Amino acid sequence: MLSWILMAAACSGTPPEAALRQTIADARDAAEKRDAASLKDTLAGDFVGPQGMDRQGLARMAQAVFLRHQGIDATLGPLDIDMHGDAATVRFTAAVTGGNGLLPDTGQVYDVDTDWRLEDGEWRLVRANWKPQL
Repeated sequence: MLSWILMAAACSGTPPEAALRQTIADARDAAEKRDAASLKDTLAGDFVGPQGMDRQGLARMAQAVFLRHQGIDATLGPLDIDMHGDAATVRFTAAVTGGNGLLPDTGQVYDVDTDWRLEDGEWRLVRANWKPQL
């Protein structure tokens, strides 16, 4: 009987890949809501971005984008997730647009390559690199 209870408890949690997908969706939503603090909370303490960008650097970059654009939209392509224990690599495309009126006045499609780590039950972004496609 105890083994059934333990198995049921183990199955009740969110699978790691599903939790990671939700974390990525939440980060996209935070960007669209122009919420730099929530975006920063997704980053690991040792986050590294393009050209050595650190956690503070990414937060500052996000704030600058938010100041420039009243509206931001991010559409992610299919997530290619490679799980390896408490870590994962996720690759996808992201179409990002921004503007100050009804229609966006800037936009770009990026190839995005990221590494994630599970820390205290939460997925944190450890490394990100993005390259414009156009």
